[in-house]
Amino acid sequence: MRPPKATVAIISPALRKANNGNWQTAHRWSHFLQADYGVTVAAEWPPGHSGGAVPACLIALHARRSADSIARFAEACPGRPLVVVLTGTDLYRDIRSDASARRSLELATHLVVLQDEGPAELAPGHRAKCRVIYQSAPAIVPAATSHDAFDVVLVGHMRAEKDPATPMLAVMLLAEDSRVRLTHIGAALDESYRESAEALQAQRWPGLQRYVWLANLPHTETRLRIGQAQALVVSSVIEGGANVIIEAVTSGVPVLASRIPGNIGMLGRDYEGYFPPGNAAHLAELLERASRDAAFLARLRQQCAQRAPLFAPERERAEVIGLVAEALKPD
Repeated sequence: MRPPKATVAIISPALRKANNGNWQTAHRWSHFLQADYGVTVAAEWPPGHSGGAVPACLIALHARRSADSIARFAEACPGRPLVVVLTGTDLYRDIRSDASARRSLELATHLVVLQDEGPAELAPGHRAKCRVIYQSAPAIVPAATSHDAFDVVLVGHMRAEKDPATPMLAVMLLAEDSRVRLTHIGAALDESYRESAEALQAQRWPGLQRYVWLANLPHTETRLRIGQAQALVVSSVIEGGANVIIEAVTSGVPVLASRIPGNIGMLGRDYEGYFPPGNAAHLAELLERASRDAAFLARLRQQCAQRAPLFAPERERAEVIGLVAEALKPD
């Protein structure tokens, strides 16, 4: 008889209904691990504050939002591996100002960041137990589509960290004869964003509708629309390692991204498709250039293709399995 599998509990403050990056990571990692371990995914540990089997290893996404689960596990299971995956708000905000997030760093036996610039945000002692694991997405080749416009997609729920106001304003600053059409996929988490999106969508310009808001779509449909676009915009002011960048790059779609550490760690320091965060005028210029300059767009596509191997599913799978195997290895 085979011995029972060791159990791994993955804690994600956002589950399937949220349809965001944390959930996608938790869901993907559970699939990577399920052949070798008994894997559970829940919003907290213990689930519902109940008893039950104690996992051999806990993986918690988000140092601040999962802080209570991290603290409970560390107290109940001293010496057992506790992996904390740091998000953008963790790295670039919370570990500087929030005591519970800083406590999570102390309690973790292993830390994970999602792009190469992440470790620079950590103190030396925490950096020593940190590793980079790039997220992944399978490469897709979407069906060919005809474009009556230069179609750009923006994916992300509307909240301050994603800065949806900047691309909205950039649309209004485009040239009168612009071919750019921006499609925004994501729920409005603030009423002011909803009002702005609805007002902008109602505006009409000569020739085409420049802004289309599709609210929240299923992940499969969102991925398809990314693949069919001619460029993706990432306007975030805080980002830990955006899944949508990976989904664009592995679909052959170039990215126009705010120049912040989380995006630089994904696309490289020499990437040419950056704009200053919050700078709508610069983003409008970049959109126009991408839509009119075929050589520039091809160069961005080539630079993205050079990063694509980092985002291969087999690479992420090997890294995640290796992390858990190392964490559970007896001293």
